[in-house]
Amino acid sequence: MIQELSYVGFASPRYNDWRDYGTAKLGCQLIDDGSDGAVRLRVDDVNYRIAIHPAEQDEFRYAGWALANETDLAVFVADLESKGVTVNQGDPALVAEREVADLVWIEDPWGNRHEFVWGKRAKPNSFHAGRRMDGFVTGNQGLGHIVLLVPDVDEGNKFYVDVLGFRLSDRIIGGPFNLRFYHINGRHHSLAIGNTPGYTGFNHLMLEVKNVDDLGSAIDLFDEEEILLSLGRHTNDLMMSIYVATPSSLQIEYGFGGLIVDDLHWTSRTYEEPSIWGHKRSEAYFAAPPGIMRAVEPVAQP
Repeated sequence: MIQELSYVGFASPRYNDWRDYGTAKLGCQLIDDGSDGAVRLRVDDVNYRIAIHPAEQDEFRYAGWALANETDLAVFVADLESKGVTVNQGDPALVAEREVADLVWIEDPWGNRHEFVWGKRAKPNSFHAGRRMDGFVTGNQGLGHIVLLVPDVDEGNKFYVDVLGFRLSDRIIGGPFNLRFYHINGRHHSLAIGNTPGYTGFNHLMLEVKNVDDLGSAIDLFDEEEILLSLGRHTNDLMMSIYVATPSSLQIEYGFGGLIVDDLHWTSRTYEEPSIWGHKRSEAYFAAPPGIMRAVEPVAQP
């Protein structure tokens, strides 16, 4: 069973801009570059959780999902293979680069790469925020959440639930919205997928801060043209957040106060709107890309 969103990787021609953006504005800690010059950022005592690799265009490279231990990873791999999924073993160089004990990877039906690992390296009491703040909500909730865009949300649901084992938290269906939200631990969702016919991609990464003042001070730090959605509160996870542009095409949701779910008592709901209040779209929102996008062919049906 997948336990957490452990790390994410992107590529961008503006990867170097993340050194200042990731520390001075997001509050992450910069560590040594990766072997290819990737900018690597910490949000807690795990050695790094965000990597931005050098590239000629913006790309979503991978999402890393952690399992509890080597036994769980082996059982998970066997289950994937029994379902006809091609599982690739990470070579020693990749395992060393990700700073994990072991790694396998697959692609979803639209070519988005997912890595499954255990034993990611960490050092207690070693995180130092890039700006004055209390830090991020991680621990047994993992890095945060990601929102992927898929050309068929129903096919996406089959893959992420039936194949990978994500558990549905709820849906938002109404107007332009067709979204599903999934949890793997107490965080309301570690993954969401949205419907974008003909395209797949990466919309945003959410980082949750420990203190509402850390959210408020971030609003003061971001330039007006960087704030895509104003301060607001979501209907489903009750997160109070802003959405901001980054040096690359993906967005960051910067939030506080997300809901904790309990599988023993949780009941999935359907909402018609994503926000209770706020999250007003700025002029910058309409000028910005919806994320890192690429066109895809329809998935062949058996």
